[in-house]
Amino acid sequence: MPDLLQYQFMQNAYAAGTLVALLAGVAGYFIVLRGQSFIAHTLSQIGFPGAAAAALLHISPVAGLLAFCGAGAVAIGAAGRDLDAGDRRESAAVGSILALALGLGILFVRLYGGSAQSVYAFLFGTILGITQRDVLLTVVVVLAGIGALAAIGRPLLFASVDPVVAEARGVPVRSLSFAFLLVVALSVAVTVQIVGTLLIFALLVAPPAAALQLTAHPAFGVIASVALSVAVTWAGLALAYYTDFPVGFYITTLAFGVYAGARLRRAL
Repeated sequence: MPDLLQYQFMQNAYAAGTLVALLAGVAGYFIVLRGQSFIAHTLSQIGFPGAAAAALLHISPVAGLLAFCGAGAVAIGAAGRDLDAGDRRESAAVGSILALALGLGILFVRLYGGSAQSVYAFLFGTILGITQRDVLLTVVVVLAGIGALAAIGRPLLFASVDPVVAEARGVPVRSLSFAFLLVVALSVAVTVQIVGTLLIFALLVAPPAAALQLTAHPAFGVIASVALSVAVTWAGLALAYYTDFPVGFYITTLAFGVYAGARLRRAL
């Protein structure tokens, strides 16, 4: 570790990676619990046209990511969500929005006259190119996201496990769904800087899914999800530093290994 942290870019990478893992671990627990992994995938893909639009307008790609992911979350919530997590109407709406987003991404890249390298970097992640300014932005977004989840966590858990009974008891199920989707959008917009839009499942789905295999207790599940996300991120960064393979490969492979191990443990 001392050897790893002697360079500023690795310090920034570990700081940003840890922060993203914290938020992804908490948000991802509810994503998996609610059966909305496809939504996390869609929001990650919406980040690509967001980054392309930002490049076209010559503004920060992070601004484009936040804007498009947030708009995608609102559109998904308005178009498809009723009561049951992962129902057919929601799946159809998510798929339609994903198709539109990918089409816009192709258009923006075509209209952009300069090099598209910075845009395509968001497909695979640029964790070793994270600056101190990016770290500060990540701190703000992560604190806001975790604070929002802490505020709505208890009713959100109720609405996720049994939405019909929750609504009957006066829980604002639809409003909670909108709020949660916006938090997921923020999580995705920040996380794609670390692992890229194509690898977003590494932190938002696999560690939380493994945590749900290990325990049914909500508090312990969130803790396990965060711990696994952080461990996968730290190990992936270390392995990428000492080898020639990309960070995203290690993070996704380790995350899958953790999930497979948790499934095997439960089966045994």
